[in-house]
Parts: sequence; structure tokens; C-alpha cells
Amino acid sequence: MVNASCELDIKKIALFIASVQKRSGEIPWSEGGKTDLWDHIESAMGLTVGGFHEEAKRAYLWARETQLEDGSWYSAMHNGEITDFSKESNFSSYIAVGVLHHYLATGDIGFVKSTWEMVRRGVAFALSLQAPSGKIYWAKDPQGKIDKMALLTGSSSVLMSLKCAIFLGSLLGKAELLAAWLMAAQRLQDAIRYKQKLFSKEKARFSMDWYYPILCGAVRERAAHYRLNKCWDTFFQEGFGVRCVSDQPWATMAETAELAISLCAMGEFVAARRVFHCLLDKCYDDGSFWMGVTFPDGVIWPAEKTTWTAGAVLICADTIYRLTPAHCLFYHSFWDSVFSAKELGKSDFSYHGEGAVRL
Repeated sequence: MVNASCELDIKKIALFIASVQKRSGEIPWSEGGKTDLWDHIESAMGLTVGGFHEEAKRAYLWARETQLEDGSWYSAMHNGEITDFSKESNFSSYIAVGVLHHYLATGDIGFVKSTWEMVRRGVAFALSLQAPSGKIYWAKDPQGKIDKMALLTGSSSVLMSLKCAIFLGSLLGKAELLAAWLMAAQRLQDAIRYKQKLFSKEKARFSMDWYYPILCGAVRERAAHYRLNKCWDTFFQEGFGVRCVSDQPWATMAETAELAISLCAMGEFVAARRVFHCLLDKCYDDGSFWMGVTFPDGVIWPAEKTTWTAGAVLICADTIYRLTPAHCLFYHSFWDSVFSAKELGKSDFSYHGEGAVRL
């Protein structure tokens, strides 16, 4: 069935993800491809948007079964074999985003109860890598040593996860954890908002470092507009989408979807729809999307059909067109209703330049 409001066949896109999902619940990147926990969850969220609730639940139960004792997951596996023994902080905590998304969409409190221990342990692992400055170290290496590189995108993802975990803990009355988690989230938010020199510059050429501080709600209002305007022409290519990296003529569909979600988070829905429309002609007949495209020649590259790209597009469609009750998950206004100003409230960044996002 074609959803006329967003010009995409939502069910067909979700069916593509379901067709790649294994009987165990695992969702690889692509048919025969590798699996990592973060993208597995992104794909599961896409299933939820598409109404494939049982398939999504199987994905979360697979995550529960594969979680390690310390609350983490290995960074990658392929056909049941571990291919990367690193353990990443943003992977372990992102389970909270997926669980809250599924709860908002379905209202299934039993699901929250059954996955709570997994969420708690995943967040605990991520917070075990928080530095005194508030930033989150990226990972533990295969030997168990902390890799003290802190990535702005990864830390932003952890902040979003922490907010979701606090919401879930509040639902279940886990007061003993919430004060510590709120303090950790505040320190992390302050680091992202005010101390970005703490983070590695190695990934600064990636568009995710541009918009993720907005996506997670750390950078807001005038500061968010200023941040988007400053690099808009660097990363956005009209008709193609968002560059993955600033110095290459290659737009990627997942990043394009995430920028549109970030615009929605700010309340900039007109701009979000214009970005979203870049995606509409970049799909295959089976419901999957191009992973990326070069410009101006329009070469699709790589040819891999990734589940997490489809998941990002579905989450984006929901965020713009309010297809499910979970559409509000990334809205800054939603989180204002959850947290008080003394907890994780509005930015006090003062900027007196141009206000509107420039397109």
C-alpha cells in the first residue's frame, strides 16, 4: 500500500528489511553481509515503523541473547562468527533508543519490562567509558584496553541513548539509577554543547559530526540553526542529498535521512521535507534504497542494499509525517516535556545572527 503522505511504500520498505532478517532475529547489513548492533537496532526501528512489530521484537530478543556479560556487544559478526572483537560504547547504549521507540509505537510495557535488564547493562557499559570531562571514550579494544579516542558523533549517540534509558527507567520506577544517569547525561551534554575541542578531529570531515549534536538534542535553537547554516553548502547537494564526507562528491541516503530527522527535531519541517525528497527517486523495486550516489554523474555506489539505510528512511518518514506514535522520539519539544530545565533543558547559547535554516 502506498502512503500518499510521504510518497513511499512504507510496507514494502519494511518488508525488504524483514526479508533479510534471519530466523534468529538477527538483521545483517545486507543479504549475506555482516551484522553490528547499532545498525541492527536501526533496522529493527524501521520494522516497527512499517508495522512489523513481531519481527522487531525478535530483533530485540536476539540482541538480548547475544549481549555480553559486561553489557556490551562485539562490534561485528558475520554468519555467527565474530569478526571484530572491539566493544563500542555507542553500540551498547543504543539499545535504549530502540526499546523506547518500540514502546512509543506500541505501548507494550511488557516488552519494556522484558528488555530492561539488557538496557540497564548496555548503558552501564557505555558509562564505564565516560571520562571526567563528560565525553565518552569510543571503545574497548579486543584486549580489553580502553581506546581513549572520543568521537563527537558517537558521544552524541550515547547522549540520545541515555535520555531514552532515563525515560524507560522512569516508566519502571527505577529511581535508584536515575539520579546518576541524569548527572552523567548532563556532563555529556555539556561536553558536546560547550567543549567540542575535547572530541577527536579525525571524523570532522564526516557529515554526522555536523548534525548529530543537533539530532541528540545537545545543540538546539539558535545554536542549531547557526551550526546547520555554517556547513550547509559543504554537506548538502541539492537533488542528491547529504555528502558522507565533505571532500568527496558522494551523497549517502542514510545521512540524508538523518539530516532530515535533525531538522524535524528543531521543528524545521519544511526544510526536512525538501531534504527528504532527495531520497524519493533513489530506491530499488524491492523496497531497498541506494546506499550512496556520486554526483554529478549519478553513479550508484556501492551496489550493496543495506537494511539500516532502509531503516533510516522509515524512521525519517515517520518523523516527518507522523505515521506512528513514535514519530516524536527525536523532537526537541518532546524531550522538553520529559526533562525540566534544571535537568536537560534548553540551550543558553547566545547567537544573534541569521535564524532560519538556509536552503
